[in-house]
Amino acid sequence: MEFPVRSEVDDLIDPQPLPGFARVRYQPPTERLDDPVGAAREGLDALDLDGLPADATVAVGVGSRGIDRVDEVAAAVVERLAERGFDPVVVPAMGSHGGATPEGQREVLEALGITEETVDAPIDAGMAAEELATVSVGDADLPVYFAEAALAADAVLVVNRVKAHTNFTGPIESGLAKMTVVGLGKQRGAKAFHSTAIAEGYVETLTAALDVIERETPMIGGIALVENFEEEIGHLEAVPAGSFLDREPELLERADAEMPTLPVDDVDLLVVDEIGKEISGAGMDTNVIGRYRVLNAPDPETPDIDLIYVRGLTEATKGNGNGIGLADLTRRAAVDQLDLTKTYANALTSGSLSKSKLPVVAPDDEFALRTALTALGGYDPETVRIVWIRNTEDLGELRVSDAVVSDLPEAATVAGRETVGFDDGTARFEEAVGDESGA
Repeated sequence: MEFPVRSEVDDLIDPQPLPGFARVRYQPPTERLDDPVGAAREGLDALDLDGLPADATVAVGVGSRGIDRVDEVAAAVVERLAERGFDPVVVPAMGSHGGATPEGQREVLEALGITEETVDAPIDAGMAAEELATVSVGDADLPVYFAEAALAADAVLVVNRVKAHTNFTGPIESGLAKMTVVGLGKQRGAKAFHSTAIAEGYVETLTAALDVIERETPMIGGIALVENFEEEIGHLEAVPAGSFLDREPELLERADAEMPTLPVDDVDLLVVDEIGKEISGAGMDTNVIGRYRVLNAPDPETPDIDLIYVRGLTEATKGNGNGIGLADLTRRAAVDQLDLTKTYANALTSGSLSKSKLPVVAPDDEFALRTALTALGGYDPETVRIVWIRNTEDLGELRVSDAVVSDLPEAATVAGRETVGFDDGTARFEEAVGDESGA
């Protein structure tokens, strides 16, 4: 696909004067779990494993990206299982991620630091032939699928973070229940779930499918992680099977209270340097940007962001640009990073097609910002409210336009003043002349 080069569009929009920016450190109070590895071992012992036979095979479902120290926690769970005489096997529990291939899912795990060597256990991706990867379980109105590799085990547990979901709001969102239903359902299970959930409701579908799985499979529980504002593990606990729906609402409340958010809710333009699957399933955390863009689910009430400009993809996402459709603008450099096969695998499985649409593609940063500021209407550099972040996970340091500074909360401090310049169209920040406010 050919996109306009700068010379072809340069005279369509006049240059705009940019506001000054403040470099801000944002550090709300938060709690950190000092020894998640030890807590994982203790948590595993709290689950009821005594009824399992000696040498029982225990499938450990993992695979969500961006979780703090997930490799260490997974290795601790596997090690403790082995110490107790069981035979652990790691099963990727990530629906269609990794392009819905065994090689892709192993690649995702490796990016998380989880390999057969690091956890000292085999990894059964179980997707060599899709019709053999999952089996239909139970007798219910909705189709429910479960990974054959997990179903063949004597027991199954999952390790996942409890957090706000990127598509819906409810008493249970992303966590142990969702990993069990969607993650261990592989591509067929994920597709069946999302197809039903769009029509019937996410929480209702998740609850019904989990009920089937708990009846028909050897689920024994899960290790739930809750992260703090700094994306560190703040809490860890073991939850037995049959209790996911009881415990997750309280864990979700804790996660919501600690969830990284922007320091202000009213934003004219949000600039995001990078999106990626390790940051959020939707590339950008939809709760941070205030956009779900899914059928039958209203967007969050806050924050209120008029326009979003995405500058690129992370290296770790390996071209999976799911979520780029949540932006209004991007640049050619980001499009050049896209692997549409991986991106479309997410869109076609989830049914959330808008997240994989291409926004308007600008030739470079300079023209993208010029376009965005003009599109706001009545642009005034003295009053425009711009927030510029690296990504929606790393919000401890960010930049805001001068008009935003007076609205910053107490947890945010100004570390310096900057201006934006351009090097061959690429944005760069420079210290403002005469600024003595910070490092």
